[in-house]
Amino acid sequence: MLSNALSEHRISLDGRRRIPYVAVLAFGLALGIFFVHSFVSNRFAVGVLYVVVVVMSVSFCSRRGVLAVAAFCMALTVISFIISDGPNYSEDYIARCIVSLFAISVATVLAVRMQSVTVALRSQAELLDLTHETIFVRAMDDIITYWNRGAEELYGWPREKVIGQVSHHLMQTRFPAPRERILAELLLNGRWEGELVHINRDGAEVTVASRWSLQRDARGAPTAILETDTDITAAKQAQDTLAKAQAKLAHVTRVATLGELTASIAHEVNQPLAGIVTNGEACLRWLGRDEPQYGEVRAAVTRMISDGRRASEVIKRLRALAKNGEPQQVTLNLNDVISESLALMHREIISHRVALEVDLAPDLPVVRGDRVQLQQVIINLLVNAFQAMASVAEARRALCIVSRLLTSREVVVTIRDSGPGIAAIDEARLFTAFFSTKSDGMGMGLSICRSIIDAHGGHISASANNGPGATFQFILPMHGSEAA
Repeated sequence: MLSNALSEHRISLDGRRRIPYVAVLAFGLALGIFFVHSFVSNRFAVGVLYVVVVVMSVSFCSRRGVLAVAAFCMALTVISFIISDGPNYSEDYIARCIVSLFAISVATVLAVRMQSVTVALRSQAELLDLTHETIFVRAMDDIITYWNRGAEELYGWPREKVIGQVSHHLMQTRFPAPRERILAELLLNGRWEGELVHINRDGAEVTVASRWSLQRDARGAPTAILETDTDITAAKQAQDTLAKAQAKLAHVTRVATLGELTASIAHEVNQPLAGIVTNGEACLRWLGRDEPQYGEVRAAVTRMISDGRRASEVIKRLRALAKNGEPQQVTLNLNDVISESLALMHREIISHRVALEVDLAPDLPVVRGDRVQLQQVIINLLVNAFQAMASVAEARRALCIVSRLLTSREVVVTIRDSGPGIAAIDEARLFTAFFSTKSDGMGMGLSICRSIIDAHGGHISASANNGPGATFQFILPMHGSEAA
């Protein structure tokens, strides 16, 4: 068994330090047996006890050495036979001598075979010490039974300090899911892979890509777990740094986009404010009459409240887009995100004289993502569509936004325009940073869109239409589909 083999390797390494004592003990035992056999008692097959000496020789002799020890013990048996019984050899004594020699022979064969297996297992265990991977074995109760050199280097504890300890208590392991669920998957599939966070001897966090393999006995019962860990702490830190840099860049592009939409934003804010002023003036007129028209006043005030809330919602959306905050992963409906984005772009749609068609699937499943970032993707794609159609006759400017359930696990949003389309040579580079088909473009908008969608576990693409224009679409997994 793997765990037993690796434990034997550990024992054998410790045993090398006790080789002189074992050899002396075995030699002393052999002399004691010889003395008892020769001068004390010849009534029993005392020579059988040489089997113990042969077995002990395995720990400090090579294969030839074990054979030599066995031959030495056989010789002592014969000598004791000659000394104790003299020239008058009884049949019983001859039988006892033969039994002793036979027992020593059988023990020698078994000892040599056991030594060969031990040497092979020791070589395999030494190979595990040569690898840079962190490998350790634990029993089903998580007691560590083997700890290789890679584990010593990564976690800081020497082998003798961890053997016999509970692994997840020692390293204060943080699991990505409930430990009971992980063990259930391991027992079901025989393996498990995932990211773990351990605490090393110095108290520092170590993030590892961990792979577990289950060992079973001949009856299929689980006996041990082999865990192999790869240190990905630096990679995770680099990934987090990159994510923060991308978030900052996304914020900059959002602010730049808001700057381009100043006229539309001003209109969206001014329109409800103008409504509030108009309704306020109407209220004063209704109240200034000889008989105040309270019904009309009430209606005007209601309209004022509605306009105030509308202005508040516009400002709230603008603040969310301008804010440089951490991404907030929440469950949301993409139809709501599309509607909110179109509300911010309403004036832009009118000023570009675009015929808008919106086809949103009812009962669209929710996704998990950051509302502001997904709004940024939609607004960027809309702005690109408006700019692409600027060179097209007004009568031909058409924009279609569609949301659909693509598969049982994915939701797709499609934005199709009637602009000049995409050249085949540009399709592959369209989402590359700093690539732009516009002379004054920075080439960051679509690159940011791809980073955002990728971070949400989705995919974004663009293609030329069969007719005029281009189609952009992004696909996101439904909430909960990753676990499924």
